Amino acid sequence: MPRHTNFDGSRRVLAAFDEEGVWVYQAFRPSTVAAAVAKGTFGKGFGLDRMTWIKPSLGWMLHRSSYASAKRQEAIARIKVRRSGFDEILRSSVLTSFDPAIHESQEQWAGALRATEVHLQWDPDRDLEGRPLARRAIQLGLRGSMVRRYVEQWIITVVDFTSVAKDIQLSVETGAPLPETPPEREYPVI
Repeated sequence: MPRHTNFDGSRRVLAAFDEEGVWVYQAFRPSTVAAAVAKGTFGKGFGLDRMTWIKPSLGWMLHRSSYASAKRQEAIARIKVRRSGFDEILRSSVLTSFDPAIHESQEQWAGALRATEVHLQWDPDRDLEGRPLARRAIQLGLRGSMVRRYVEQWIITVVDFTSVAKDIQLSVETGAPLPETPPEREYPVI
């Protein structure tokens, strides 16, 4: 199967992970995160019929959700996904923008993007204080059967990470030391 992504020196997947799984982040309404924590996976308030975006970069998640204060993003879930599932998500992904180094033509890329259930974007990464970094953060959009497999098979646990996000925001605003956060390192893309 041809690869439709560009994992190279400038495009590395950084994440907190262990032998069991990879941690990703998503922001939702508080009720959606509370229901997911209680169930151990997503349920009430989560749409299986629409694209859902997962982000391994905490800094990018904090930036995108305005430290869990953006509309409908007032809570952040930290989700541990089985490595086998995360690997399948990466293998199935197609870039959301045309790259002539990967695709022979715009038509070939557009066809691959339409056919896949995983969209991949490289967004400008941020540190915990919101400052731009000289690297890109991966963001993965899941739809169709990939969303169902994510929710029903690949999620190991869900934690409400909102209070940590708020503690980080307070540290940024006051100059206090940042709270401990999970270290992110280069994930071995298979």
